[in-house]
Amino acid sequence: MAYRARYNNYNNYANNYDNRNNNDFLGARVGEDSCHNKQKHVHEVQGSVKIAEEEEDPHNHRFCTVTEEAIPIGGEEHVHEVCFRTDFFEEHFHEFKGRTGPAIPVGDRHVHFLESVTSEDDGHRHAFEFATLINDPIKKDHKWECKKDHDDHHRRGLAY
Repeated sequence: MAYRARYNNYNNYANNYDNRNNNDFLGARVGEDSCHNKQKHVHEVQGSVKIAEEEEDPHNHRFCTVTEEAIPIGGEEHVHEVCFRTDFFEEHFHEFKGRTGPAIPVGDRHVHFLESVTSEDDGHRHAFEFATLINDPIKKDHKWECKKDHDDHHRRGLAY
């Protein structure tokens, strides 16, 4: 399957996770006008990791998050950063940071796929795979919202 790319950036997790307070990690950039500080293209993500420790203590975890904004990878293609922490089970949880695969068309919108593994905690990792939820589920016109915000901003006599 062409879209079933395997993205596992967990080996770089420690280095990348330290950048969480760096503006390069955030969707909105500090210092830009208010129109550009709004998220315009993200996806919801929810799922469960696969069962680990099948012989000793079988269990799984759940996770839920929102991706970062689109990252262009050439042409019309893009991916998204995904970062999450699972729920707790017997005093441990797992983390993940990596990237989705490219967009998979679904009607006039799209989703992304990701297959990888979590951090190692309590002596084990969990495999997982998911497809994001569709982008822009209510088809909101972001250009109109941006223009509306811009007009409201100037009507109140505020400068950027």
